[in-house]
Amino acid sequence: MKAVVVGAGTMGNGIAQVFATSGHEVAMVDVSAAALERGLGTIRASLGRLVKKGSITPEAVEAAVGRIRVATTIGDVHGAEFAIEAATESPALKFQLFQQLDAAMPAGVVLATNTSSISITEIAAKTKRPELVIGMHFMNPVPVMQLVEVIRGHATSDATTRSVMELASALGKTPVEVNDYPGFVSNRVLMPMINEAIFCVMEGVAAPEAIDTVMRLGMAHPMGPLTLADLIGLDTCLAILEVLHRGLGDDKYRPCPLLRRMVAAGQLGRKTGKGFYSYQP
Repeated sequence: MKAVVVGAGTMGNGIAQVFATSGHEVAMVDVSAAALERGLGTIRASLGRLVKKGSITPEAVEAAVGRIRVATTIGDVHGAEFAIEAATESPALKFQLFQQLDAAMPAGVVLATNTSSISITEIAAKTKRPELVIGMHFMNPVPVMQLVEVIRGHATSDATTRSVMELASALGKTPVEVNDYPGFVSNRVLMPMINEAIFCVMEGVAAPEAIDTVMRLGMAHPMGPLTLADLIGLDTCLAILEVLHRGLGDDKYRPCPLLRRMVAAGQLGRKTGKGFYSYQP
C-alpha cells in the first residue's frame, strides 16, 4: 500500500514509522521542510533504539527508512491508496487539509484523521466523500502503544470502518470501534481526570509529585496524570477540554484556570522544557 501521512510532528512521524516498518510505502507531507527533516531524524532515532534492543536489524531499519518519501504539499503526492492526517489539533486547519486531500486523492481512497477530539462528522462534511472519512486515533508514542481508536462519523460506511479496523490490525495495533461524540472514549475519560489533578494543584490539595504518586501506586497507573499531561502537551489538553466543554455543554469539562494560565505562559510540558515538571533539553 502507498500511504500518505499529513504532518511530520510527534504523531505524524510515529504513524509514518509504523506504516514503513510494516512494509508500506509512505509519503510524509508537511509544509515545513525543517519539520520533515526533524521527523525523519526522530524515526531514525526511534528505530536505532530498537536495533540496540535487538528488536530489528540495521538492514530492516534502512529498508523502512527507504520506504519514506517527503513532500511539502499534498499535490506533490501521486498514486496514494490511503491517507491519514496528523496535523495540529485545530478544527480550521483540519477542515482545510481535508478539502485539499479530497481534491488531491484518487476517488475511493479512505481519508483518515488522527484527531483526538474533533468531530469526524464535521471533518467529513468538508469533503465530497463523507462515507470514506474516518477517525484513526493512534496513541502516543505511536510505535509503542497498542491502541487505535477507530471513530465512525455520521456518514462513515461499514466498508470503510471494516477496512480501517483490518489495516490497524495489520499494523500490529489493537483497533477499538467507537462512535463520533466529543472526546470519543479515550479523552472523554482521560481529560477530566487530568483536569481534576490540575485543580488539586491549583487548590493546594497536594504537590504534583504527590498527586502522581497517589495515582501510580494507588491506582496502578503507569504514570501520573500530571506527568502524562506534560507528555501530551498542556496546550493539547486545553484544546481537548474546550472541545468537550463546548460539545457536551457540561461544566464538569470546564478547563482548570491554572491550565489556561500555564498555556498562556508557554509552559506546555516536555516540548517546551517546563510544565508541571522541568525537563532538561
